[in-house]
Amino acid sequence: MTTTPEHDAKIARLTFSSVYPHYITKVESKGRTKAELLEVIEWLTGFDEQKLQQLIDEKVTFETFFKKAKLNPKAELITGVICGYRIEDIQTPLTKQARYLDKLVDELAKGKKMEKILRK
Repeated sequence: MTTTPEHDAKIARLTFSSVYPHYITKVESKGRTKAELLEVIEWLTGFDEQKLQQLIDEKVTFETFFKKAKLNPKAELITGVICGYRIEDIQTPLTKQARYLDKLVDELAKGKKMEKILRK
């Protein structure tokens, strides 16, 4: 299933600050911690907690968020289906990066061990 240009544009315009609280709620409701979420986000993007908070305060879009990120080289090992899309089939880089993050949050919430989530 490929994404549409409209879907890709919607992802690009979405602000990270609008989604982040949902990530926290999702992982905490499943018994994981905000610290673990921060570890996963830092692994993927290179953003420490201070930089992440700055981006949240600036209300950056996902487009800006991922432009500023230094994506982990192992991110391409993130595969599977998330939000109805097979990650490895997504052609638009930004949408793929956003789905990488969604998949990592989902794996954390499902109780996967950190070593597996971080592709160690």
